[in-house]
Amino acid sequence: MKKKSLVLGALAWLACLTAFAQQGPVPGGVPHLDHVFVIMMENHGYGEIISNPNAPFINQYARSANLATNYFAVAHPSLTNYLEVVGGSNFGIHSDNPPDWHNGSCATNLSTGAPNTDDPPSPNICPVSGSGTDAATPVLDCTNEVTGPPCEINLDGKASYPAVSTTLGITIADQLADVSKTWKTYQEDLPQTGPDTVNYSDGNFTNNTDFTKINPQLTPPLSSGDIVQLYAAKHNPFVYFQNVQQGTNPLVSYAQIAGFDGWGGLWSDLGSGRVPNFSYIVPNQCNDQHGRGNGTAFCGYDPNDNGTQAGLNPALIQLGDQAVQKIVTAIHGSPAWRHGRSAIVVIWDENDYSVQPVINKVAAIVDTNYGFHELKSGEFYTHFSLLRTIEGGLGLPCLNHACDASTRTMTDLFGDAF
Repeated sequence: MKKKSLVLGALAWLACLTAFAQQGPVPGGVPHLDHVFVIMMENHGYGEIISNPNAPFINQYARSANLATNYFAVAHPSLTNYLEVVGGSNFGIHSDNPPDWHNGSCATNLSTGAPNTDDPPSPNICPVSGSGTDAATPVLDCTNEVTGPPCEINLDGKASYPAVSTTLGITIADQLADVSKTWKTYQEDLPQTGPDTVNYSDGNFTNNTDFTKINPQLTPPLSSGDIVQLYAAKHNPFVYFQNVQQGTNPLVSYAQIAGFDGWGGLWSDLGSGRVPNFSYIVPNQCNDQHGRGNGTAFCGYDPNDNGTQAGLNPALIQLGDQAVQKIVTAIHGSPAWRHGRSAIVVIWDENDYSVQPVINKVAAIVDTNYGFHELKSGEFYTHFSLLRTIEGGLGLPCLNHACDASTRTMTDLFGDAF
């Protein structure tokens, strides 16, 4: 009987090991961190931002803090990279499609192993849960925005990632909740109604607004097409997960998703110093340098997608520069920055112009309230490296591709001078 119990116990241990195969040990080489602030910017490569005269604060900040000069977004499009920053995987998603909200009967991309892509077109994204096979990241990709050749380049045009069959459908939010640590994502222009079933919003109107109920005698004829999509679900990776949509765990739910304004918003939390251990800060699609086609000229898309500074909308770059300055200044002025060890990271999700031969290299600025400054690192880093490093600093196990042997911890940029 005792022998049978030992066998059953061993089988249970093996089953647990298999289920959690894509979580590994806590990464070493990173000082303990009390707070991490990640600021997500959009769609511009390293050479479009660094040395750009229309981004004076960002460039001064890159010089005074620490700068990764060989940092790469993983793939395309935006949502894929947002997922990779917080979850170490694309979870089978290679599109910007909205969530298939609260659908409990659909098959996840992890369970089918079939990627959700732009080309061929895929349906809305089944809420991520469980485990299974994510999508491979090839060197060249023709499933998003381009049908090539020429195709878009992932990473540096050399590296690639195979599909992994033991991918866990969780994020750093789940890991933090497991050890009673806190997280929040601050989404600018999130509507007051919250994120549930909201694909996009200007902070007031959303894709759910019934414009037939707006008195046409008081307003011009309006439709959802008139909404300037400032908030977008595709830039809020957490809402794509089943547990967040269901809210069964109050520590991993809509309660951790806030706007910038009002009580519990970014400015309020920074002012009081009551900030979580992990803050994921996403400016709206004008202030993150993404741009919108139906906004003002200042927020217009870059006129020429050629990957050079000459093809950019200078006003859009300035909007992003001012947004970063405002957020960083508020963090530096927060009581949270004056106590304990904290880090600010400013990254761009992807180089949206990385069609052959332009690579998917982006800027990554790391600022700490301790240790080294004015350091430049030429080490090969990716979004997976950033997740691995944050997990190490917060005492969390590595997750999914953050556990890969090829994923390096950003020990130099987060280093301790003492």
